[in-house]
Amino acid sequence: MNARETAINILVSVLNGGSYSNISVHKELSAGNLSMPDKSLATALVYGVLDRKITLDYIISQYVKMRVEKIKPITANALRIALYQILFMDKIPDSAAVNESVNIVKKSKERFNASFVNGVLRSYLREPVGLPLGKSAEDLSIIYSCPIWIVESFISDYGFDACAALLNEAVKKPPIYLRVNTLKTDSQGLIEALKEENITAVKCDTENALTVNSAIDIVNTKPYTDGLFHVEDLASQKMIENIGFKENMRILDICSAPGGKAFTMAQYLKNNGEIIACDLYEHRVNLIKRGAARLGLTAVKPLICDATVFNEDLGEFDAVLCDVPCSGLGVIRRKPEIKYKKIDSKDYENLIITQQTILENADKYLKPGGKLIYSTCTLKKAENSGQISDFLDKHRNYDVKYNVNYMPHIDGTDGFYYAVLYKKR
Repeated sequence: MNARETAINILVSVLNGGSYSNISVHKELSAGNLSMPDKSLATALVYGVLDRKITLDYIISQYVKMRVEKIKPITANALRIALYQILFMDKIPDSAAVNESVNIVKKSKERFNASFVNGVLRSYLREPVGLPLGKSAEDLSIIYSCPIWIVESFISDYGFDACAALLNEAVKKPPIYLRVNTLKTDSQGLIEALKEENITAVKCDTENALTVNSAIDIVNTKPYTDGLFHVEDLASQKMIENIGFKENMRILDICSAPGGKAFTMAQYLKNNGEIIACDLYEHRVNLIKRGAARLGLTAVKPLICDATVFNEDLGEFDAVLCDVPCSGLGVIRRKPEIKYKKIDSKDYENLIITQQTILENADKYLKPGGKLIYSTCTLKKAENSGQISDFLDKHRNYDVKYNVNYMPHIDGTDGFYYAVLYKKR
């Protein structure tokens, strides 16, 4: 298969089969024999289409009589990748984008739709439809390819202009941040090691954080295998830097998998202390085990544990991190399929209750004088400052040290929230 055919297969598995984009991309690219340029193109097409699906479907809908959702999967995604190339990839000729999609459909089980694909795309090239002006929530939904319920939620929490800026950032290519494993190297040492792999890395303003120009094959590099770094967004690195972890602390990371925050905390502890890194499922705990072993972090102790159920056998801790399950709306630029998974009101109510339960359990584990850290990768205030406000109303024995909301269009990070609470003695 070529890059475009691979991209269509991945999109069918994600949009029609419910797969996660990062898992499907890794699986298809690992199994195939694509060159590095083709892997890059396939990845760009997959994430580009997922980023812009609503915009692309709006355009397609202007040239067909049926709902886009009714179009056969291969056909629909062939139309999407062609339009994405025409609209957003300047270096690819329009004719190549059209012809490749038509030929892929011709070779597929949906070959009877090849002329349909050709007709829709040629119609667009003859008379391209314009996009709305961006003066309403509906306009923003189409322009920035974001479901209307998310647009309205962001407008409610942050106002129209901030919502527009946030959505504009959400369709850009996100930066890739690395955390230097300070137990094995320093920032300059990692920069030099990555240079040997033809990967350019530069320092960030956060200590021991780097950003790289590409992450297509970064996990297949020698520096990764040697445990010189792990991938972690800048927002969570900033959080851990601000908290002030010290050697010999005992920390509970109550929702840890895949373990990035635990790994960074262990480095601040200089691997002296104990971090109980929990997750509910064995396969996710195994992710933590493998990551800690690769990085040489013996202070990290992975454990299968339900964050919503208090386990008195764990004892007391100097700090408890609750990186709770959330709606994930702060990372839609990295996992754009999140946008299209509508949360119904009952599921959302249960999510809020789960977050509250985890916070209540964290209090039971924390020593007087300890630090309770609450974090999410969403931007919905009900899950962030709203939860902390409700918790403080019930627990007067806490003081707030930090209450931080990172915004992609302002901070260059993922959308991320954290609060640090001190438990009074």
